[in-house]
Amino acid sequence: MATLESTQVIALPPGSRMPAPLQTALFMTVRPHLLRRFRRRHGDVFTLRLLGGKTVVTVCRPEHIREVFAGTPAVFHAGEGNEILRPVMGPHSVMITDEDEHLRVRKLLMPAFNGAALRGYGAMMTELAVRNVDSWPLGRPFGVHEAMNDVTLEIILRVVFGMSDGPRLTALRPRIRTLTNIGPITALGWSYPALATLPPWRSGAGNLREVDRLLYAEIAERRAAPDVASRGDVLSRLLSVPGTDLTDAELRDQMITLLLAGHETTATALAWSFHDLSRDPDVLRRAQAAADADDGDYLEAVAKEALRRHPIIQNVPRVLTEPTHIAGYRLPAGTIVAANTTLAHEDPAFHDAPGEFRPERFLGKPLPLGTWIPFGGGVRRCLGAGFSLKEMAATLRAALSRYDIRPAREAPEFAKPRNITLIPSRGARIVATPR
Repeated sequence: MATLESTQVIALPPGSRMPAPLQTALFMTVRPHLLRRFRRRHGDVFTLRLLGGKTVVTVCRPEHIREVFAGTPAVFHAGEGNEILRPVMGPHSVMITDEDEHLRVRKLLMPAFNGAALRGYGAMMTELAVRNVDSWPLGRPFGVHEAMNDVTLEIILRVVFGMSDGPRLTALRPRIRTLTNIGPITALGWSYPALATLPPWRSGAGNLREVDRLLYAEIAERRAAPDVASRGDVLSRLLSVPGTDLTDAELRDQMITLLLAGHETTATALAWSFHDLSRDPDVLRRAQAAADADDGDYLEAVAKEALRRHPIIQNVPRVLTEPTHIAGYRLPAGTIVAANTTLAHEDPAFHDAPGEFRPERFLGKPLPLGTWIPFGGGVRRCLGAGFSLKEMAATLRAALSRYDIRPAREAPEFAKPRNITLIPSRGARIVATPR
């Protein structure tokens, strides 16, 4: 990557001539199919034009993805690329900020996700996972995605924020579910705040206000807790960092970011893991043996392979603050450059038999950089990646040591958009029976 001199010609990669409203509608509703079609027609680098004057240049080859992730943070703004999330996550969120402010917040959060902290979370993760899988219905179809949403939300609320049973926790659970369980049309309200006064967006805005009220109440109570300095959860750590005086608004934005980014994405990855295991008896048997032997490496490999086959977030965006050279093009300032996970993960040049479910591909030599990017990359790689993988391994272990699973229908489910994520079309329906 290098910024070229102003005398060189600015040019965009090829793209569709469809009007921006149509491209936007297709991107919101059938984006995996749209992007595969654009790649076939226009090549490995192509341009989308979306509502709001947004120009999105999509890249999917590892060398181009590495250029994006290695880009100077002052030129490649990841926070600005996540602007659609600002109305929900807030202006102080680690996902929304850029440059010095992002680095400051990231440094505050990092100790809560280092190796020592992750080891301390293991017992509670396991306890909550066991409690969840013990409640699964037996011998009849059910949507495991919903069950996984329940367990990952509980882990975030209890392990990351140290919340305990009570009216506030009871009230917050359904509010968070409502906040995440929205479709493409409702998600438009995040980009266009004026819609907040109209149905169906009005109810969503009211729900977010109630979530904020509950979170601010939790912050106030934790500030007053005499033992806050000795607690190990993220909120207490942020309140106890020496020399740091975070406002309630700053704390709220980090809390809701971790609640949303660390809850739904992990739940969906787990749902896809069970979806794929239920359709591959050989891999299921190996995973059950790993669960019995407490082989966390293999269980994490199952989760990683599910994330490769079914990326949760389609694009990893950066907004260019100045004209910049990427993938052989000199792109203008304001261009959104998006590393595409689906296209990168499906490339047979870097993933042998990409349509097959092979966790073993993650047990040997690490995959080349830029070929597996569910957690992004570079200085903006997801802070909670290790936490998420440990959480998935604990949940897989709890379920697979107890149950055999099979699909409710033989036909595999497809990925459908929900807000900015892609989820199993029928809820990853499986049948569980005792082993």
